[in-house]
Amino acid sequence: MENASEGVPGENHGTLEDGTTEENSSSVLDLTSYQLHELDGVELSPSLVELDLTANRLSTLDSRISLLSQLKKLSLRQNLFDDAGIEPISRWDTISGLEELVVRDNKLTKIPDVSIYKSLLVFDVSFNEISSLSGLSKVSNTLKELYVSKNEVTKMEELDHFHELQILELGSNRLRVMENLQNLTLLQELWLGRNRIKAVDLCGLKCIKKISLQSNRLTSMLGLQECVALEELYLSHNGIAKMEGLSTLVNLRVLDVSSNKLTAVNDIEHLTRLEDLWLNDNQIASLESIDVAVSGSREALTTIYLEHNPCASSPNYTSTLRQIFRNLQQLDSDVFS
Repeated sequence: MENASEGVPGENHGTLEDGTTEENSSSVLDLTSYQLHELDGVELSPSLVELDLTANRLSTLDSRISLLSQLKKLSLRQNLFDDAGIEPISRWDTISGLEELVVRDNKLTKIPDVSIYKSLLVFDVSFNEISSLSGLSKVSNTLKELYVSKNEVTKMEELDHFHELQILELGSNRLRVMENLQNLTLLQELWLGRNRIKAVDLCGLKCIKKISLQSNRLTSMLGLQECVALEELYLSHNGIAKMEGLSTLVNLRVLDVSSNKLTAVNDIEHLTRLEDLWLNDNQIASLESIDVAVSGSREALTTIYLEHNPCASSPNYTSTLRQIFRNLQQLDSDVFS
């Protein structure tokens, strides 16, 4: 906005061959990083389908947004909205067909009321100051992706009705217990890193493909055995002493158990699809029998991290592992052609 050559966003657009302006012909308006304090002087075309207001200085909603009847995606990310500033959106029936609402990185202390948005697919309120998931029960059961990371949430609640949910992101909160997940039968990704969780409990879910529980307070990885669709598992930075409950996870491609208290490699000999194995920063003493321990994926494995274990000081460390794993492309920080 400071640069006069940029002009006012939404105005001064070139003319197309048919005589219409670029703005009028477009259904997308991206005003990212204009440092706008308000939208005065910005033309909002009635045909807008996507409006991106990321990285501005907005604290109040322009009422003209409420008239954009075709709007499907609205991003208010990285602004200065507090609860009062975002509240009008709860009454804007004209845009109730909204499918994606992003209010990430603002100053919210509670879940906004978005109950009128009956077709909502993506809802993002990460990086705020929300202390409770209270209010989620009013969010449409059509939701496929829910992001509430980097807040101050202490309990997993009001999730029961999200039968269509595929991605749940609750990382960097204050959660201690995994609970109330049993109805999320279509869930594909569960991100719970950087919490205070002490035990794995998937509440019977078997369909998840990606789970992150890194940087929690786990001392055991038991509880994943029935999650047979799992492809990626991230358990780094916990207090896990033994690899167990993994043999049934036959679809696993990525396993990260770095920065734990492991002394040996166990329970993955039958995993034939494992490509990435992160074991660094543990207490694994020897490379002896590692060929047996990882025998199922000797051909598939392309990346192994074992540095910062006693075994990494073994003579012929690199050559031994490259001989066992013929298709290895990366060992620790070394990349092979």
